[in-house]
Amino acid sequence: MRILFLACLRAHTGNSTTALRIKSHLEAAGHECELRDAAGLESTLEVAKLISQKKFDAGLIIHLYKAGKLLLGNRIPYGAVFGGTDINEDVKNEEKCRVMGAVLEEARFAVAFTHEIKEIAAKHWPRALYKIHIQPQGIMTMPNAFFNCEAFLQNAGIQQISENLYIFLLICGLRRVKDPLYLVDTFAEWHKREPNVHLAIIGPMVDPLFTSEVKAKLRNVEGVYLVEEIPQGDLQAVIKKCFAVVNSSVSEGMSAAILEAMDLEIPVLARDIPGNSAIVKHEGTGLLFSTPKEFVQLSRRLMKEPDLKRKIIYNAKQYVCTNHSWELERETYQTLVQKLTGL
Repeated sequence: MRILFLACLRAHTGNSTTALRIKSHLEAAGHECELRDAAGLESTLEVAKLISQKKFDAGLIIHLYKAGKLLLGNRIPYGAVFGGTDINEDVKNEEKCRVMGAVLEEARFAVAFTHEIKEIAAKHWPRALYKIHIQPQGIMTMPNAFFNCEAFLQNAGIQQISENLYIFLLICGLRRVKDPLYLVDTFAEWHKREPNVHLAIIGPMVDPLFTSEVKAKLRNVEGVYLVEEIPQGDLQAVIKKCFAVVNSSVSEGMSAAILEAMDLEIPVLARDIPGNSAIVKHEGTGLLFSTPKEFVQLSRRLMKEPDLKRKIIYNAKQYVCTNHSWELERETYQTLVQKLTGL
């Protein structure tokens, strides 16, 4: 089967890495899968011409609004995967919500990463409930063993890499919904008192205007660094060198960075929002904070209580192995895609 796969493909973002992983699952089953960036397609007419020219048999989309709207009315069977901002943010807009409802109406199946996402969708589009399947993201980490993490961190401005250094890594695309500045002021104050704590913010510069705001903010801040995006294997190698991975988003679908940190046995501190609390259980698989001050308090606990750190690392690793199987994800998508042809 020839499948047109539409997703937002900004390099090193969650949607992009998820799309590439699902693409590999489908191709392993013998399907031809062409992945296209939804941001580079302007209209349903353009997509209709693409479908006709390349004779696609079916479609698949990640993000009900940004990608899904492009398949509406194209008379091609397709499946949909919820992103993060579609169900958490775009649904608040009446017109976008209407479009997403139409996308779900036409879709043969839909995939939600969590029960919470399925419940939110069911409230808005109850008729689609029967077609929504829950499949958490599958995780398989492969850190680049040859990547020089020390040199990379030193180039970022973090000098004197040593065992007494505590590096917190905030991984996110630079856009407002990820709220990378949420902890900056409080962390800078903490760094003044304890110069061995550092916060590195790393990820693609998705929103140019917001990126300029972040850069301007960090120019006069010590202890917090903005680091350019790097390939996934290199990033995983950096994660292994850090004390903890941080998530400060306003909303999340399911953070792959959190899951990768868990799999790599690095503790996670995450903002207490539904998308995060679905996978991070406080003092079980990670630590949840509601304010910047609480973040610092919990971070210091993690630094001073090795038993707590060991418990979190162990539980998180077990959780990922049990609930985020890459093999099970592959099986699920290979089975679901059969619904697109009725096989």
